[in-house]
Amino acid sequence: MISNREPQSLNDILTALRKAAEGDHVSVRDILAQIGSHSFAPLLLVPALILISPISGIPGTPTIGSIIILLIAGQAVLGRDQLWLPGFIMRRKISAARFCKALDFMQRPVDFVDRHSHKRLAILTYRPLSFIAMGICVSIAAIMPFLELLPMVTSLGATAIALFAVGLMVSDGLFVVTGYVVLGGAALLVSHLISLA
Repeated sequence: MISNREPQSLNDILTALRKAAEGDHVSVRDILAQIGSHSFAPLLLVPALILISPISGIPGTPTIGSIIILLIAGQAVLGRDQLWLPGFIMRRKISAARFCKALDFMQRPVDFVDRHSHKRLAILTYRPLSFIAMGICVSIAAIMPFLELLPMVTSLGATAIALFAVGLMVSDGLFVVTGYVVLGGAALLVSHLISLA
């Protein structure tokens, strides 16, 4: 069943994801059917949340997640009205039970964010400034596969992307600003780890 309602909160997204996971497995196609192909910020949030969750420990997941983020944010920057993903990504699937455990892991942080998000500093979430945030998400996703072996780095990058996505989705510029702060912390961590190598 395809959803026609764009998610308005993180809990709306979790509800949609739980609906996508009603079978034995959940695929990217199932998720897209529930979130909708026109909702770029909520769609960007989904792989970012997955990369923050325990699912990110599955080998190759950060790379697949970063490719999906790159495609979503890239098409948003290009001004497309509807998301397109290649078939091999649409067919990617995971055990519904494992997926639901990750959703349970995210429930409390999602509740916290929903309670503390509202419209403020909204200018940061509108064009052209929203394109800057999306462009940064493209850059993070492009380098994420190369940093997969560095501890915490992909999770920090995904956290920054999630903050950007939340901010754009609910017009809360404070989350966008926090995304920039987390991104700066990730950059410092990468520099430190490289200096130790």
